[in-house]
Amino acid sequence: MSVKHGQSILDRIKSTKDIEIPKDIVEQVIGQDKAVRKVRLAIDQRRHLLLVGPPGIGKSMLAQALAQHLPKPSQELYVVNNPANQMRPLIEAVKNIFCSEYLTPAQAPPYIAEQLGFKCPTCGALSDVNNTICPACGEKKYRRITQTEEVQTTRFTSDGREEGLTYKREGERILVVGHQPENYGLPEPRIKAGRQDVGRMVLVKINRKTFVHATGASETELLGDVRHDPYGSHPEIGTPAYLRVVPGAIHEAHEGVLFIDELPHLGNLQNFILTAMQEKKFSIVGRNPQSAGAAVKVEDVPCDFLFVGACNIKDVQDITPPLRSRIIGNGYEILMNTYMDDTPENQDKLARFTAQEIVKDGKIPPATIDAVHDIIEEARRRARVIDDARNSLSLRLRDLGGVIRMAGDFAVSEKSGHIESRHVKDAIEESKPIEVQLEERYGSVWKGIERDKIFNAEYGKLGKSYI
Repeated sequence: MSVKHGQSILDRIKSTKDIEIPKDIVEQVIGQDKAVRKVRLAIDQRRHLLLVGPPGIGKSMLAQALAQHLPKPSQELYVVNNPANQMRPLIEAVKNIFCSEYLTPAQAPPYIAEQLGFKCPTCGALSDVNNTICPACGEKKYRRITQTEEVQTTRFTSDGREEGLTYKREGERILVVGHQPENYGLPEPRIKAGRQDVGRMVLVKINRKTFVHATGASETELLGDVRHDPYGSHPEIGTPAYLRVVPGAIHEAHEGVLFIDELPHLGNLQNFILTAMQEKKFSIVGRNPQSAGAAVKVEDVPCDFLFVGACNIKDVQDITPPLRSRIIGNGYEILMNTYMDDTPENQDKLARFTAQEIVKDGKIPPATIDAVHDIIEEARRRARVIDDARNSLSLRLRDLGGVIRMAGDFAVSEKSGHIESRHVKDAIEESKPIEVQLEERYGSVWKGIERDKIFNAEYGKLGKSYI
């Protein structure tokens, strides 16, 4: 059963299974019309966002909606060995990537088939990559080589242009990906791959997500790092510096969205985000002064991202003024709504929200129309109690989603094919915050805390009596 445009959902459905859920994340956001409008502008104009409001009202969802509408990344970032100074690896941005063809291990160049684990370097026999011992000669396949999932190299076309090639192992086949590199600092004449002193490593893949969630990231997770090498990059037993470079979230968000909730909790790291936003590039260095990686630096790694920060209202004052100024100067600050008017149209949106939560969960059955009405009534009650908003519906949807999931779990436990009204009512009763439970049991939160202290003291005395 489908709901026709212009018809009330609640008047036409029997259960949430009849509700069509939009694939566009922007269309899934409810009650935040002004915010959605600015997100659409941010998509078209490439603007940064600061979303302010309590938890659970759709801040991360808006950030994901922004990322969903961005073009797919066009650049793959490589870190390249620098023979002139191995402690200063270089960056190469590769674009115009195209899929060339699929090869069988027998069709691939021998050294490629060996590196990808298909070919024995001793006798040349082909076998499954999971076989560490060659079934033909009995020798160890990886005694002289290191197995990898992809190999980067270059070739010259008939017209003299240099073209990069990446051989990627995909099951029992090899995908050949071609690309045309752009110079991001390589010395001229260009370093030619194929010499023993030159190597490349993919730092940020082109087939990456455009949404990077960096909430709670440490300094190294956010800004990148260079791993320690106990052998100090020794030419025979050490690991070359370029192979130890680790990108940060700001680099992985290149051409995408960097989302950080609870932004003020980053403290001084906010200044580094500001620098990356301004310069659109940020060097990667070893961040542990006791590590060999501290001597390595990769300069000007691209990080052209759209920034979406989020926080609670009381924490806005803890965002550094320069970062706020940067967002205001090239973006929008948005105060999120915590409730919306109680209208038939918005009731339909809550019905759709219920259907969305059930589908996202994937483990609970659809809800009946009566159950949906109970959820709407609960949203009405929460708007009145929490926000003192009459004739309104709450937009604190994460908590409301918890009620839906609990009701669904009750239905599953009873082997019911639908979430029914009684399941929702039971879930509302059972999903009370711990503060409410303490008040109901002891009369107040503080009395509950005091009772816990008395219990711990008496338990300690009981324990001493056995000594």
